[in-house]
Amino acid sequence: MDNCKITTLSNGVKIVSEFIPYLKSFSLGFWFNIGARDENLKNNGISHFIEHMLFKGTKSRSAKQISDEIESYGGYLNAFTSKEQTCYYGRGLSENFKKTFIVLSDMIQNPLFKDSHIVKEAGVVIDELKDIEDSPEELIFDKFEELVFNGNSLSYPIIGTEKNILSFNSNILHQFHKASYRLDNLLIAVSGAIQHEEVVKLAEKYFTGRKNTSTQRRKNNFKVAVNNLIIQKEIQQVHSILGRTTYGFNEPDRHKVKVLSTLLGDGSSSRLFQAVREKLGMTYQINTFLNSYLDISAFGVYYSTNEKQSEKVNEIILREFNKLRTIEVKPKELQRVKEYIKGNTLMSLENTTNRMTRLASSIFHYGKIVSVEDTLNKINAVTAEDILKLSEEVLNENTLSKIIICSKDNLIKKAA
Repeated sequence: MDNCKITTLSNGVKIVSEFIPYLKSFSLGFWFNIGARDENLKNNGISHFIEHMLFKGTKSRSAKQISDEIESYGGYLNAFTSKEQTCYYGRGLSENFKKTFIVLSDMIQNPLFKDSHIVKEAGVVIDELKDIEDSPEELIFDKFEELVFNGNSLSYPIIGTEKNILSFNSNILHQFHKASYRLDNLLIAVSGAIQHEEVVKLAEKYFTGRKNTSTQRRKNNFKVAVNNLIIQKEIQQVHSILGRTTYGFNEPDRHKVKVLSTLLGDGSSSRLFQAVREKLGMTYQINTFLNSYLDISAFGVYYSTNEKQSEKVNEIILREFNKLRTIEVKPKELQRVKEYIKGNTLMSLENTTNRMTRLASSIFHYGKIVSVEDTLNKINAVTAEDILKLSEEVLNENTLSKIIICSKDNLIKKAA
């Protein structure tokens, strides 16, 4: 990790970078430790809305000028909001790093938040919300986390609600931006052919405000409860998730859950893919997921199938769960899973944006740069006995919540 460096400026801005000399490009991310988890019922969706609004212009640049300045040099700008962070990032050739840095630093520090822009963008975001509601394979994950994180702000959807989106105005956005986009809440992450000293120099020049810390803390009280939910939609297929909460990034056992999740339903060699799709042809989509946050994760199995086969697919999933709870995984299968994770991890690092994201994630979740080797060593250390013990806990049918999205006709048949 000699090519990775961390610096914290006196005003609280943290900089992490990885120098890769053989490249001709970079990925630069401006990360704020703010997301849907830090909202309340009245302003849920504001982090995501501000992410949209920061592209609408600053005191010195219009929206068109922001995109032109980057794209005229073959660069790329984008952003995303998660439940714990908001990131604004750019890619480009190394010779244009300073230009990208300046534009991004202007965007995040000097937003206009004009009411006319807000009204227009509210329509765009509501369209995005409607798209999610029309896509059961997207909507079901939001609803599942609402279910398993009930009582905690992690249950809030990132996009928010239509009522909240329509309520945002310039004053509300400026207040939230001032409180959340503090310098001590900013992490600048870079991967590519850029020297760390260059990043520090630019950060010192373009972030000149004073340190302004906050005592805001995230609630980490979770009520572990088993809940079932059926949502009616006019759709052809039945979409379902069976799952629960489990270990977050700050728990060492998360690596074991990652191995278990991969073994169960990641890739066409996984147990569920083989049992449900390959052997029986009962579903096109079936996979496990592990959505991890600092102190907790949402884990489960997602599948879509026709109404006639839904119960049968559910039975097979539970049967596979039972096998893992009672029969130790064979060394050959466990090794295949570990190699699969290793291959995916290493191949993802051929992309500088993935590398930059990994650096930021490492700082937010562990407070330091965790090497790829260290992560893979922890995966490699997982034993068959670990998987058996973890399965007894995580794959216990009595601790699993279930969510189904299906048509009204299917609801009537289930009730009959």
